Amino acid sequence: MKDESMQSGLLRATLFAATQHREQRRKGSGATPYVNHVVDVATLLATVAKVEDLAILQAALLHDTVEDTATTFEQIEELFGSDVRFLVEEMTDDKTLPKAERKRLQVEHAPEMSSRGKLIKIADKISNIRDIIHRPPPDWSLERRRAYVEWGEAVVAGCRGVSEKLEQLFDQIVDEAKEVLERRP
Repeated sequence: MKDESMQSGLLRATLFAATQHREQRRKGSGATPYVNHVVDVATLLATVAKVEDLAILQAALLHDTVEDTATTFEQIEELFGSDVRFLVEEMTDDKTLPKAERKRLQVEHAPEMSSRGKLIKIADKISNIRDIIHRPPPDWSLERRRAYVEWGEAVVAGCRGVSEKLEQLFDQIVDEAKEVLERRP
């Protein structure tokens, strides 16, 4: 993997993510293709945090593949290396646990994540909260949307100190979310 160019490495990971998520749609209004989310997360890292680390960007593209598709950690390692596998493992919830427990564990484990994993986590929460503001799932109540934003803040609180610009953007998105959600009847 070391000889792979940034462009070819990103394209391979993008194609793999698109293939694995091909049948999935986001929960929000418009039901956008799921792959748009992981591309958004990688784009935030590259453009806002100025990440040039191929493993971080690949892991951002692949961060939901094990959790949401039939992909295994072994496949990730075989195709993208152990470094990417480690980062994807940091981002992957144990879907055998109840949702409330998975959410609690994300808050609890955030401070223990690697700095590289924290970058991905913050970008993921930015992408998700933007969707909550602009393309909310039609069946989500206002209270559920507010609770998601509060939970996202708790997760990111444990990730701070890795990218001032990414954290500032997160804070702006949260402020926007609170303003939008406060105006709703």
